[in-house]
Amino acid sequence: MEKIKVTISNKSGLHARPASLLTTTASKYNSEIKILKDNKEYNGKSILGILSMGTAYGDKIEIIAEGEDEKVAIENISNLVKNNFGE
Repeated sequence: MEKIKVTISNKSGLHARPASLLTTTASKYNSEIKILKDNKEYNGKSILGILSMGTAYGDKIEIIAEGEDEKVAIENISNLVKNNFGE
């Protein structure tokens, strides 16, 4: 299992476009991807799950990957967040 804590730093938070980028990226991997926010767990491959988190600028989330490609999954998903989803 690999995990990393990141802070949402794009001004608009996880609205539809960044949530879609996150789930699309997560879906490329065989590993199970979970996102933790405020002690609640969300499926990182579910657009509805990610949108339901209500994640805003400055919120902290934890990305967890478990499976055969967990290291590369964590690296790429966390880089997406750190790069503000290209915004």
